[in-house]
Amino acid sequence: MLSCTIFWYRPDGDHSPDQIAETPVTPRATNARRGSPAARVRDAHKIRSSTRTIGSPNFEASFFMDRRSRTPLSPIRFLERSASVWRDRVAIGFEGTSTTYARLFERVERAAAGLRAAGVEEGDRVATLLPNVPAMLELHFAVPGAGAVLVPMNTRLSATEHAYILGHSGATCVVADREMRHHLDTASTHLARPPRIVYVGERSEYERLATDSARLPLVTPDEDALLSINYTSGTTGKPKGAMYTHRGAYLQALGVIAEAGLDTSSAYLWSLPMFHCNGWAYTWAVTAMGARHECLGGFNAAEVWRLLEDSGITHLCAAPTVLTMLAEAPEAVPLKLPVRVFVGGSPPSPSLLARARELRLRITHLYGLTETYGPLAVCAWRPSWEEDSPAEQARLQARQGVGTIVTEPLRVVDADMRDIAADGVSIGEIVMRGNNVTSGYYRDPVATERAFSGGWFHSGDLAVMHPDGYVELRDRLKDIIISGGENISTIEVEQALVAHAAVIEAAVIGVADERWGEVPKAFVTVRDGSTVDPTELLDFVGQRLARFKVPKEIEFVTELPKTATGKVQKFVLRAAALDTPDTRP
Repeated sequence: MLSCTIFWYRPDGDHSPDQIAETPVTPRATNARRGSPAARVRDAHKIRSSTRTIGSPNFEASFFMDRRSRTPLSPIRFLERSASVWRDRVAIGFEGTSTTYARLFERVERAAAGLRAAGVEEGDRVATLLPNVPAMLELHFAVPGAGAVLVPMNTRLSATEHAYILGHSGATCVVADREMRHHLDTASTHLARPPRIVYVGERSEYERLATDSARLPLVTPDEDALLSINYTSGTTGKPKGAMYTHRGAYLQALGVIAEAGLDTSSAYLWSLPMFHCNGWAYTWAVTAMGARHECLGGFNAAEVWRLLEDSGITHLCAAPTVLTMLAEAPEAVPLKLPVRVFVGGSPPSPSLLARARELRLRITHLYGLTETYGPLAVCAWRPSWEEDSPAEQARLQARQGVGTIVTEPLRVVDADMRDIAADGVSIGEIVMRGNNVTSGYYRDPVATERAFSGGWFHSGDLAVMHPDGYVELRDRLKDIIISGGENISTIEVEQALVAHAAVIEAAVIGVADERWGEVPKAFVTVRDGSTVDPTELLDFVGQRLARFKVPKEIEFVTELPKTATGKVQKFVLRAAALDTPDTRP
C-alpha cells in the first residue's frame, strides 16, 4: 500500500472543514470558507489536500464522499423548499392582503437580482431600516441570496446612532421605509461616503426591483460566510456588530422549529421586531415549515388582540414589556384557543406569567443575547410541574432554563472558569459556546478576544444553577448592588415589587449611600386608577425579602425608559437618580 498526499480541484467550491484551520471571517469572502488560503485567492475554485492510502478498500468512496454527502447549510434553502413544496400556501398576511410562497420566492429572486444590478456586490453590507412589513422578510432572503450581508438596524435609534452603524459596517446600500427619509438624510450628513438608499412603499424603487427585475437564481453561499451583522444596543458604549453565519442561522432556525412546535398549520404574528436578532430566527423558521407570517407595520395592543381572536394566530414572541401591554389592554379577555407566546429580552415576573395563563397565553420563557442569534436557552416545561400550584408553576417558569436542542450545555462559572455548585444559591457568570454563538464582533478583534476569554463567550449575566440543571438569572454583572458587603439581585427585588396588585412594572438600581456604599432604589409604574403608598409598598416587599434588600427609596413614574426590544435602560435611571432629591419615606 502507498500513502501519499493528493491534491485536486473542487470547481464547485466544496471542501471539508476538518481540513481547514480556523481564522477570523473576512466579510468580503462571503463564499470562501474561513481559513482556506486558496479560497482567499480564488472564490470559485478551491484546492484541497488530504493524505490517503491508495489501494485501501474505502479510498475511492472517501475520495468523492464530501461532494455527495455534504452541502452548505443556509436558511436560503428553507425558502427554496417551501416555494416548491408549499407553493400555493399563504406565506405572508399583511393588512388584508396575502402572498403565496411561490410569489414570495419570485419577489425574493427579483429583489436579489435587482440589488446586484443596482451595484451591490458579493460581500457588500446592505442595511435595513424597516418595520415588520413584508419587504423586511423578503430581504432576509434576498440580501444573502445576492451574496451580500444583511445589517438590520433598530428603527428607534437616533440619526447619529444609525450613522455610526452605517459607517462601522461599511454598508453600501440601505433599504428603508419612506417615513425614514428625513432621518436618513440627517444620518448621511455624518458620513464621508453615504450609502445608496432604496425606499420601500407603493410605486417605490424597491417595489420596482422586486417586480420588474429579471429573475436570477439565489447565490449558493459558503455556510461559514457572513449572513448578518446584528448590532448590540450599545448601552455601555458604542454598539458592537455580532456576526452571524449561514450555518449558525440555519441551525438556530431548526432549534426554533423544535422548541416552538412550528408546523405547516402555524400562523406567526410579528409582534417582535425583525431587526432584533433577525426576529429570533423566526424569519427563517416559519418559512422553513411553510407556515404563515402575519406582518405588523406597528404594534397596537387592540389590533393584536383582534388578530389573536380572528386570524388563527398560533405563535408570537414578545419582550415582557409587550406582554404587559397585552395583559393590561382593555381588550384582554381569555382566548377561545390558546396561543403560544415566547418571552425573552428580560426576565418576566411570576405575577405576569400567572396573568398570561389566565388569558390562555401559553408562555415559554427564553434566554439569549444578540451574540447568540437571540434565544439559546428555554425554560423547558417538565410534565411533573403539572401537579404544582399555579404560583409554583409561575416561579419555575420565570427561570431561564436549559440550552435548546442546538445549543451546547450552558455553564455557570466563577472568576477562574470553574463551574459553580448546582445548588440554586452559588452565583457565577453564564458562559456559552457553540454553533449559535457569534463568530465575533465585526471589525473589533479586541472586544472579541475579551468576550471569548477562556474559550467561552462571557454573557455578563450572573446566575445560579439549580439542582435540576436549570439556570436562573440573578443580575447583570454591572447591575448587581453591593450593600454593606452583601450582594443584592435587582431582579429579585423587582419581582417582589411587581407581586403587588397595583404595580405593573419596576426597575431597581443601586444608589450611593454613605453608610452602606450602595442601597437599592426602585422606579415603579402603577395600574390606571390604582394608588399605593410608598410605605405600604415597602412593607409589602419587606414581608418577602431580607431587610437589607428592601429599597430605601421608591419613585413612581409614568413609564420606564426602554430600548426598542423592551429592555429597561437602567443607565438612564442611574443618571436621573443623580439629579433627584432624596424622597425616602
